[in-house]
Amino acid sequence: MHGEHYVPEPMPSLNGSRYAVAWRRFWLSSLAAEAEYRLNFILATTNSLLALAGSIFGLHLFFRTGYRLGGWSWEEALLVMGVFTLLDGFASALLNPNLNRIVSHIRDGTMDFILLKPMDSQFWVSARHFSLWGVPNVLFGLITLGYAGKKLGFGWTEWAQGSLPVALAVLILYSLWFALAATSVWFVKIYNVTFVLRSFLEAGRFPISAFPQPSRFFFTFILPVAFLTTVPAESMLGRTGAGNVAWAGVTAILLLLLSRWFWRFSLRFYTSASS
Repeated sequence: MHGEHYVPEPMPSLNGSRYAVAWRRFWLSSLAAEAEYRLNFILATTNSLLALAGSIFGLHLFFRTGYRLGGWSWEEALLVMGVFTLLDGFASALLNPNLNRIVSHIRDGTMDFILLKPMDSQFWVSARHFSLWGVPNVLFGLITLGYAGKKLGFGWTEWAQGSLPVALAVLILYSLWFALAATSVWFVKIYNVTFVLRSFLEAGRFPISAFPQPSRFFFTFILPVAFLTTVPAESMLGRTGAGNVAWAGVTAILLLLLSRWFWRFSLRFYTSASS
């Protein structure tokens, strides 16, 4: 009946191999579709390079007179910039093309077909599309990290110390973005809200210690921007203890579980477009 509310079914069995095959097919189909517009990749690469150059130039303005931003040297601050650029590429490659489509699925009624598939709906709406245009930022982020690490004399130990916090930062970013996207069940036009979120996340370009104390509190305990870029950089530098990394892990797990719960909760209010 038209207007019928969707009642979430028990989560489908997460067969690892089946979902891995599905994800591979999703990505291959997305790459095949976007490969038809190769000029766009060149434009995206140029845009990413110019954006990174602008960010590095802006950061350099703080250091040109020997100033240490929040107690961080130029090379150390570049680590934070590198992690930020890496995460920005992840958002452009996976979060934007997938989670922003949730609005269209709900508005057009195609969410019905997703919910009827023998696959977990959160996995489907999170992994169905892959944008090649986010890859340049991922590469430039890695290059920036490699350059800063070389200047700081990093070895395998330092990179290994930062790998887990970076992985946790990816989970935190995804969870925040997905929870916000789930609100589209009630508010179809959430583009302005995602813009506000991205504006706050821009603070991650700089070490958290460069901000005033109230801002540090906000970007650590309210909106965990510090765990996205500063904590991974501090881990590479050996400045943060196991306690901070553990706290980042707890934050990532709690946000992931919260986003999962909130998605299933929001689906209770989804009104099916079918009759």
